[in-house]
Amino acid sequence: MALFDVIFFKFIGVGAINTVVGSALMFGLYNFAGMSYWASSAINYCVTSILSFFLNKYITFAAKDWSAYMVIAFALTIAVSWLAAYGVAKPLAYWLLRGHGRKICDNGSLLAGMCLFTALNYLGQRFVAFRVKK
Repeated sequence: MALFDVIFFKFIGVGAINTVVGSALMFGLYNFAGMSYWASSAINYCVTSILSFFLNKYITFAAKDWSAYMVIAFALTIAVSWLAAYGVAKPLAYWLLRGHGRKICDNGSLLAGMCLFTALNYLGQRFVAFRVKK
C-alpha cells in the first residue's frame, strides 16, 4: 500500500475544502474575535472535523460500514493530531520567529500547526480510523 496513491489525492482534495472553511474560522476567531490560540484552533477542528468525517468516510476512503470503532478512532485521531501538531508548532514558531511580536508568532504557529495536523491526521485516518481490512 503506497502512501501517495489515489486515496492520498482524494484526502488532499477533501482537505482543501476543510482548509478553506477552517482557516477562515480559525484565523478570524484569533485575529478578529480576539480568541486565544488554543480556543481558535480547537473550535476550528471541532467544526471542520464533522465535515471531514463524512467527506473522508464516503469520498476519500469509500467506507460503507459504520462502527463505534470507526467513530472513536476518527475522534481520537483528530484529538491526538491536533494536540501533537499545535503543541509542537507553538514552541517551534516562537523559536523560529523570536524577536517578532506575539501576533506574528501565533499566526506562524497556527499555520505550522495546520501543516503538521494534516500530515498526522492523514496517517491516522488512513491507517487507523478508515483502514481497509483484508
